[in-house]
Amino acid sequence: MEIFEQYESNVRAYCRNFYDVFDRAKGALIYSESGKKFVDFFAGAGALNYGHNNEYIKQKILAYLESDSITHGLDMYTKAKREFIEKFSQIILEPRKLNYKIQFCGPTGTNAVEASLKLARKITKRTGIFAFMGGFHGMSLGSLAVTSNIQKRSSSGIALSDVTFFPYSESPIDSFDTIEYMEAVLNDGHSGIEKPAAIIFETIQAEGGVNIASPEWMLRLRELSDRHGILLICDDIQVGCGRTGPFFSFERAGMIPDIVLLSKSISGYGLPMSILLMKPELDVWKPGEHNGTFRGNQLAFIGATAALEYWEMNNLEQSVKYKEAFVRECLTKQILSLHKGLTIRGAGLIWGIDFSNVEDERITQKVVEECYQNGLIIESAGRKDSVIKLMPPLTIELELLQQGCSIIRQAIQENINKVLEVESYG
Repeated sequence: MEIFEQYESNVRAYCRNFYDVFDRAKGALIYSESGKKFVDFFAGAGALNYGHNNEYIKQKILAYLESDSITHGLDMYTKAKREFIEKFSQIILEPRKLNYKIQFCGPTGTNAVEASLKLARKITKRTGIFAFMGGFHGMSLGSLAVTSNIQKRSSSGIALSDVTFFPYSESPIDSFDTIEYMEAVLNDGHSGIEKPAAIIFETIQAEGGVNIASPEWMLRLRELSDRHGILLICDDIQVGCGRTGPFFSFERAGMIPDIVLLSKSISGYGLPMSILLMKPELDVWKPGEHNGTFRGNQLAFIGATAALEYWEMNNLEQSVKYKEAFVRECLTKQILSLHKGLTIRGAGLIWGIDFSNVEDERITQKVVEECYQNGLIIESAGRKDSVIKLMPPLTIELELLQQGCSIIRQAIQENINKVLEVESYG
């Protein structure tokens, strides 16, 4: 690994926890150069909902490459883009009666976030944004401004302004009615907080520790936005594309955001792609007002179209619901009994095991490391990294799902025993 140490920047991060040299991957399995096999409960930070090298998607991409078709097209009209728009409208938008226009942004999720903030400010002629504690939206300046993590925000090197943060739906601040407080702030001429251009939220704060907004809270947030003429932006970048079961994570609330952001798994194959969905009346852009050289990633269009076909053909929504019940039962019966301080929460195939009430601040890192040693790739998230986040591919086999949960249980059991010994000794 000397070549990485010698030449790659110190900014590298995931390789410090997952420190093998990886070579191959298929489905929910990753193989190191030395041949060691890992079950993947990380899924490319949510970019691989359909697994590594999904065979159906791969064959579509290979056929496209063999045909010498356009691979780079900026925002020109192409056959690949047309087919994606047609399929996305047919499979996703029309059945849900969603009337959205599609903006193809730069290749990463943070670019879609930036576009949404610019658009909201352009439409409303207001500059402020309301965001939530525990939220994560990206690492470029606009996205960092609506991200609450102080450590990440400090990397900007400048003041990040025009954003007001409020406690999230399932907040560590118990018994606090965020919607009621926001209403009071907006109605009070002496609150010192002006009406914002938009409210940006995640239905599940994945990086924030798998914090889940209730359907009731999301409906109230929608109603508040409507009452005050504020645009509602749903960042569905990590928990969209079927991660919670339905294609969009906000579907369980029966509400419709003004703007929806997708990236990560939208391309189906881990290829860079991000899109912004907006109600038609919000499409006030002038030509080229928000652009990017790689907003026409043709291979991503091919992968995304194939992914939609695969999602529909394999009825992944029902499959995820079944696996959700399987994971819930495993965590409830096998994990919660290990320590009274443990809690679990999740939906679909994103789950968190919360250690914040266990008296060992480093226990999550110890568990993550032991899982890795035993052949499971998993990460921690949330405040003080106190939550272990389970996020396997949606296509994972039940056998591998059970194997991964067993590895987690073993790692927690061993480390909890050490904690209990210390508590007993104390």
